[in-house]
Amino acid sequence: MASSPLKTICIYGAGALGGAIAAKLATGLGEQVTVSVVARGAHLEAIRAQGLRLWEAGADRPLVARMTATDNAAELPPQDLVITGLKGHQLTAAAPGIAGLLHSGTRVAMILNGVPWWYFHRDRQSGHAERQIEELDPNGELWRRIGPERVIGCVAYQGAEVINPGEVELSNNGRFILGEPSGENSVDIEAIATLLREAGVNISISPRIRDEIWSKLMGNAAFNPISALTRALMSDIMQNPALAAMVGDVMNEVKAVAESLGARIAISVEERLERSRQIGPVRTSTLQDLLAGKPLEITPLVGAVVSLAKLTGISTPTSATILALVTQLDRENMRAAE
Repeated sequence: MASSPLKTICIYGAGALGGAIAAKLATGLGEQVTVSVVARGAHLEAIRAQGLRLWEAGADRPLVARMTATDNAAELPPQDLVITGLKGHQLTAAAPGIAGLLHSGTRVAMILNGVPWWYFHRDRQSGHAERQIEELDPNGELWRRIGPERVIGCVAYQGAEVINPGEVELSNNGRFILGEPSGENSVDIEAIATLLREAGVNISISPRIRDEIWSKLMGNAAFNPISALTRALMSDIMQNPALAAMVGDVMNEVKAVAESLGARIAISVEERLERSRQIGPVRTSTLQDLLAGKPLEITPLVGAVVSLAKLTGISTPTSATILALVTQLDRENMRAAE
């Protein structure tokens, strides 16, 4: 591979997905790049003590990656690339730390489920270009500190879970989709995709990243909150006729909102439901967070769907009901964790 312009890479939020990418970069690229991670708690201490251990699907031994690990991004120099593995509701608090890692040319690839804070930046599909979404970016902190012009969108189809501190397990051989908000096939996105492929990450580039965001969200907006409310695995949800019907209702609502904003969803709800029936006993990230006593990712997955539906005049009664229920569940879960 020709020498990459990306020499320093920080994974900010090295949990399940972020940790998996960090481990692959550190083990797959050797001295080509300097990889660092921002993590916290027992997970951070384990990474420092024994490295980050990654079990790929079907592997009989883990990859073991050693790298600089910290809970204070200010200890790190400016980076050529920052990859965030944080959930949408965690980003605002991390904005100052991420901002401190930026130099004039730094790009920030954000692995996010749901509607991202930068959604309308350079958007030619919706008629709402440069509109900011307050509930996803309170007081415009991310827009101001990081800047939507730095962002590269990333949609992940990768089952992953932190099974022990410092140890990540992948449930499948997943894939990641990158896209510039403008739809351009830029020099930056090509360089990032090439580097990640060299590290063994399955990467594609989409000129319509918003289509990919909504296609993934059809599943997340349904399965994530329903799994938290019921504590059920995805396979159990689909085996319950009433819950499977509710999943279909949410998918239809999400698809309608997406299309009202100019997105094109290639797959039908019926096809998506059929694919969902093939998914095994997967525990969604929201259910993982609930069981761990962590705040739930609600606004990017459900809240933004409901608010954007109001913006475009789409009715979303099932999503609105689920939003009310899972919001109260989150409050009770946080109260119990205090």
